[in-house]
Amino acid sequence: MYEGSRAAEGKLAQKLLHDLFTNYTSALRPVEDTDQALNVTLDVTLSQIIDMDERNQVLTLYLWIRQEWADAYLHWEPEVYGGLDSIRIPSSMVWRPDIVLYNKADTQQPASASTNVVLRHDGRVRWDAPAITRSSCRVDVAAFPFDSQSCRLTFGSWTHGGHQLDLWPGAPGARLADFVENVEWRVLGMPARRSVVTYGCCSEPYPDVTYTLLLQRRAAAYVANLLLPCVLISLLAPLAFHLPADSGEKVSLGVTVLLALTVFQLLLAENMPPAESVPLIGKYYMTTMALVTASTALTILIMNLHYSGPGVRPVPAWAQTLLLGYLARGLCVRERGEPCGGSQHPAVPPHPSMHPKPRLGPGSGAGPCPEPRCPCHQEALLRHVGAIAVTCRNHRAAQRLRGDWKRVARVVDRFFLAVFFAMVLAMSLLVLGRAI
Repeated sequence: MYEGSRAAEGKLAQKLLHDLFTNYTSALRPVEDTDQALNVTLDVTLSQIIDMDERNQVLTLYLWIRQEWADAYLHWEPEVYGGLDSIRIPSSMVWRPDIVLYNKADTQQPASASTNVVLRHDGRVRWDAPAITRSSCRVDVAAFPFDSQSCRLTFGSWTHGGHQLDLWPGAPGARLADFVENVEWRVLGMPARRSVVTYGCCSEPYPDVTYTLLLQRRAAAYVANLLLPCVLISLLAPLAFHLPADSGEKVSLGVTVLLALTVFQLLLAENMPPAESVPLIGKYYMTTMALVTASTALTILIMNLHYSGPGVRPVPAWAQTLLLGYLARGLCVRERGEPCGGSQHPAVPPHPSMHPKPRLGPGSGAGPCPEPRCPCHQEALLRHVGAIAVTCRNHRAAQRLRGDWKRVARVVDRFFLAVFFAMVLAMSLLVLGRAI
């Protein structure tokens, strides 16, 4: 009996289809009055974000698009056809609105959807069709990788003006119940807004519905792959000031860190679109590279102080007071065995020219022995011994001067270690704070 009712229902549907489409044409708007505008309701369901191409600024989405309108020539009484209140027929058989995506970025013509439409007894037509849209989207990467984007999708009729076809959104925004979560982007919403625009080509207004997709980038992968390595590498740069000057690796460390940052900068440039604004992570890279360059240049100057030549001059008085006095105590730079905070700047050593050479000769009183054959009166021997003594005094004075300059170099090293480490740490915390 159930199969018999199904067969009867099928015959009624065929009879209904024959009665409806005997004199029906899908080429004209289905309105009884040509001066009357046909209301079309548009609903969009976001299913998936396929791709966001930042370099070409193209957004690819998978959408479910629902359009509803009333056809004045397709209605019937359900009682006449056995209570049949709706049928599903191919969409090519009925008139369809020419709703298109205005800001599409696809070079190929969209393929016509072959889905059916649902036709109700009161003439309401519902057309559900899936669509893969490629739309242009202006991407602002100034805050990358902690950026948020808003992409607009504007739908409207291509040939019908507002006096012929009036377009309205079916809901305040796109439906997100069936959305498949994206690994890179978090969807904050997709509100809809209706607007009426008068273009320069035509005098009549054209209504459209604009859906604004609000996206927020998931920054965890970029923080782990691009930002954290840069932070760790940049923290190595100030440690060049802590290396002993005799190790010979102070400048090499700075150059190695600079090369590593350059590699990460090139990797970032390959993924970012060319834009007027520099991304936040790009600014961080450039600032870090500038700090590493400055630290390497200062390291070279400090090594020049450490390796002072034989003609070294005494440490100036202001450097004795400021660097070897207050700054050395503040930074706890001390000699071996000296307590921290108790360092005192040494007195300025006498210059070798302040020690006159001994005058040797007869009657000079070189020795206490008054005897004429005493070795103390051997003038040549005494001259050589005096020259050796002067050379030793000069050598000891030069060593003291070089020791003072080495201590100045250690104090300056410790000072710039604290300054650059604080700068790199503060800058890294500011950037990483955006991720929290």
